[in-house]
Amino acid sequence: MQAANPSLEREEVLKPGDVLVIPNPRSEEIVRTNEEYTPEDVVRDAEALRDKYPCLKTHIIGRSVMGKPICALQLGSGEKEVFYSGAWHANEWITATVLMKFVEDTARAYARKEYLRGYDVMDLLHRFTIWIVPMVNPDGVELSLLGIDPSHPHYQEVLAINNGSHNFVGWTANVRGVDLNHQWPALWEEEAKTSPKAPAPRHYGGPYPLSEPEARAVYEFTKSRDFLGVLAYHSQGQVIFWGFQHLEPPGSEEIVRRMQVVSTYTPVHTADSFAGYKDWFIQQYRRPGYTVEVGVGVNPVPLEQFDLIYNQNQAILLEAPLLFECYG
Repeated sequence: MQAANPSLEREEVLKPGDVLVIPNPRSEEIVRTNEEYTPEDVVRDAEALRDKYPCLKTHIIGRSVMGKPICALQLGSGEKEVFYSGAWHANEWITATVLMKFVEDTARAYARKEYLRGYDVMDLLHRFTIWIVPMVNPDGVELSLLGIDPSHPHYQEVLAINNGSHNFVGWTANVRGVDLNHQWPALWEEEAKTSPKAPAPRHYGGPYPLSEPEARAVYEFTKSRDFLGVLAYHSQGQVIFWGFQHLEPPGSEEIVRRMQVVSTYTPVHTADSFAGYKDWFIQQYRRPGYTVEVGVGVNPVPLEQFDLIYNQNQAILLEAPLLFECYG
């Protein structure tokens, strides 16, 4: 109130007829969920959240083809670690907004010693560290949202990949036309048999696994930690993919059934493709890994769906560490 009414002295007694500005509590929120979310928004909001909430730290785990930072946010200080990631695909940037809003709400609840959706956030962040890379593919997101002009260093290359079109609504790849979720050494060769053989707006898995700096950054980051389990966020279908070649550990189905309860999303045991991040994680570590597909319709998912999507996924994000600990 004082900040909203700077002319008001702290000791001043209000009189009938005095006019006060009543601040909107939502104006204090940093992450905006009613507009498109760019790589610059991620960097700006990550820095603002870090400065506001001591329980949050920020890191740069790598850089994209264009040199953009791939930001990792560290929530909490617990010994046990989990990992969430989003915006693997360019036109699925709404998943970055979901993860950033989760960071803000969780950090705020921790700072205020409040419960969130019935979960004890203080206890959660003392026991666990939640790592989040909200936007794995910043170059692709920028292309999808803002397009391209002749000053772009990859202008001719990108236009050739996109058949000369300046419409990038359907673009999912990074700026070199590589699908970052088809980059992983988990039956990559099998996936390559049915994928494009050259850079494309969608589905091309690259010349070899982990050829792209964005995928390599997540790979090195994962190898450097000891995650109990991972969630990889995508957008389309309201489903949760949870298996890979029956290599997933016992308890994986119990975890996804609980996620179904809190989200209403449908569990699906394996996707129709290979070489995804959660596929590799399961294969490499024999620990729980899940691909969560938010929203319905077409990509990019309309912003009008955000509130429903966030409501469906907030409990998954809060409960996943407990589930990974219990069943992993």
